[in-house]
Amino acid sequence: MESSKKIFINGSFLIIESLARAGAEVFIGYPITPANYLYLYSSKRLPLTFHAPDEITTLQWMSGLSASGKLPITATSFPGFALMIESINMAFMMELPMVIILAQRLGPSTGTATCGASGDLLLVRGMISGGYPVPTFSISSFQDCWDIPPKALETSVKLRTPVIILTSKEITMTNRSFDLNSLKEIKKLDRKFYESNENYIPYKPEKDFVPQFLPLSTTKHQVRFTASTHDQKGILQHSTREALENTARLQKKVLYNLKNYTYFDYQEDGYENLIITYDVSSSVSQEAVRELRNEKISVSLLVVKTILPVSEIYYEIISKYKRIFVVEENLSGQFCEILFGSETPKNVVKINSIGNMIGIDQIKEEVKKNG
Repeated sequence: MESSKKIFINGSFLIIESLARAGAEVFIGYPITPANYLYLYSSKRLPLTFHAPDEITTLQWMSGLSASGKLPITATSFPGFALMIESINMAFMMELPMVIILAQRLGPSTGTATCGASGDLLLVRGMISGGYPVPTFSISSFQDCWDIPPKALETSVKLRTPVIILTSKEITMTNRSFDLNSLKEIKKLDRKFYESNENYIPYKPEKDFVPQFLPLSTTKHQVRFTASTHDQKGILQHSTREALENTARLQKKVLYNLKNYTYFDYQEDGYENLIITYDVSSSVSQEAVRELRNEKISVSLLVVKTILPVSEIYYEIISKYKRIFVVEENLSGQFCEILFGSETPKNVVKINSIGNMIGIDQIKEEVKKNG
């Protein structure tokens, strides 16, 4: 092979191609900026595409296809995602694998479609009634566009849950030169269904708190899915011990298996200053770190890829440093709030922006002033 094979490409193409190779079978969606390219490429690449009349229908169709044994994906931005939330709750309770790509844009309300931001994190964290966590990944580079989606698809299958991929307009719609030879081979997900001759109990958990999956298309066993409070057999119950334990298990399975789907980049350089970032802010943070180090200023960098739930590993890293800088493209500092609560610790500095991308000089100035 050639040592370099550069083409002009956007992140949407890489995201969809990686999902297709990993085993995604069907795209259901309604076009919306900045997720339009994801919609377009899916219609050309995946075996099945359904053009839904709206985002509510999108998630309902995804749930039906997932229950039938397909691996569905969709892509949207804040307005569409807001319409999907009720059905995401349904799919979460039914324990249906699916991947939802959320291309973020400047808010509030329906936002500015062509202005990037990372403003939907708190929405994603709180979208499930009861505050249950949904595995959420963040794409920080074009390389992540290839590496992260297959991991998200695998997580959705292994945990029997909807999974969110956060990205932004700058990644999904911006074209840039990229070397295709830098991409690793993606193997198709080896998905296994329940095979025992014993009666199938749809919500009976294994040791990892995840029940084995069997699609509606089977003729060997009875299969039952329900979004109401239910026992292990899927029978509706309100407040029995088994039903409540089954509901609590939905949180247990996500947290218990977190170590298996925690991904991040950590560049250690002393224990004075640590920059934490994710999504589109990662590139500018990496460049700021490079320049600061050239100026003999010690700065380490943590780029978070698995953003929800928050892994204990992040706190272990944070605990080593005197000063923490959280760089994110929103005004309120949403990931900083998730990490540290509503009252920011004195040794933590939030670096935020609204309407304009955070610049290298802005990061360097804050580190020099507070470091």
